[in-house]
Amino acid sequence: MKEAMVYEKLKGTDVRCRLCAHNCLISSGQRGICAVRENRDGTLYSLVYGKVVSLNIDPIEKKPLFHFLPGTSSLSFAAAGCNFRCRHCQNYEISQFPREREFPVPGNDMTPEDIVDAALENNCESISYTYTEPTIFFEFAYDCAKLAHEKGIRNVFVSNGYTGTEATRLIAPFLDANNIDLKGSDNFYKKICGARLEPVKSTIKLMKELGVWVEVTTLVIPGHNDSDKDLNDIADFISSVDPSIPWHVSRFYPTYLLTDKPPTPVETLKRAVDIGCQKGLEYIYTGNMPGEEGENTFCPSCKTVLVERYGFRVLKNRVLDSACPQCKYRIAGVWTGKVTGKGAIYGYL
Repeated sequence: MKEAMVYEKLKGTDVRCRLCAHNCLISSGQRGICAVRENRDGTLYSLVYGKVVSLNIDPIEKKPLFHFLPGTSSLSFAAAGCNFRCRHCQNYEISQFPREREFPVPGNDMTPEDIVDAALENNCESISYTYTEPTIFFEFAYDCAKLAHEKGIRNVFVSNGYTGTEATRLIAPFLDANNIDLKGSDNFYKKICGARLEPVKSTIKLMKELGVWVEVTTLVIPGHNDSDKDLNDIADFISSVDPSIPWHVSRFYPTYLLTDKPPTPVETLKRAVDIGCQKGLEYIYTGNMPGEEGENTFCPSCKTVLVERYGFRVLKNRVLDSACPQCKYRIAGVWTGKVTGKGAIYGYL
């Protein structure tokens, strides 16, 4: 256990966790919504510091990040728990483990040094905090990210976007990229995820303002977030923040508690792409459909194919000096280079 970051002590032994937008009020002996932060006599502890439940080497495209060091490997890991209750979670075995106190929190003990050494030994350009929500193991992620930054390794969150403002500002100096889910309407968040929409929008905007490279993913679920209004609203918001933010519209497959809906029709994803184009988004990708043209990166100006992909593999990358080789249009992203300071992480390297 480790004392938690980003919380306040209240009257008596109550505490208010400020790590995420739930802002849980936690009495002594109780845990927050994430089930991995526990109040013990007025002190809030993380129960998952160094408790790693999954550790793999993934292509960065799997996050998915398409404009961030394409073709490189990312050491990817998670701790148990989540601050959402998504009915379609594909990693529910580790995100939604039994929350009763008599069940021990799963995980194998590792240190930040172990994580960074593993990344170095396996020639990984980055470390991804993924599979579950990285905000819920923030203390461990923070220590790993600081050490990784010192060693020249990039840091990536794959997040639901519910990170609180203070936590976002704390991690941003060490965070290089963040793929954030923008799932649907506020009603979708309340019904399917046990959360709200506005905090996610706020996190996307703040991450951009703080210089973190951001890509957005929407898993399109038939009958839940696939209407023209849903897709227009999402595309409108992304465009209002920055039309060069890549938008990944991904195909849903029935899983966990949401098995009454079919896989997303290909036509629906193509409709989402059309809507994104109408809203001025420059980079839109279709996910979970290997072999589709929607995996490729096109120049927004001359439409030249810049990056060809199949699934999570980069077949060809024609981006030269962060620009289209044909028309010299600057292609937003982090394409090359080493971490040398905050100004060198984001933008056109």
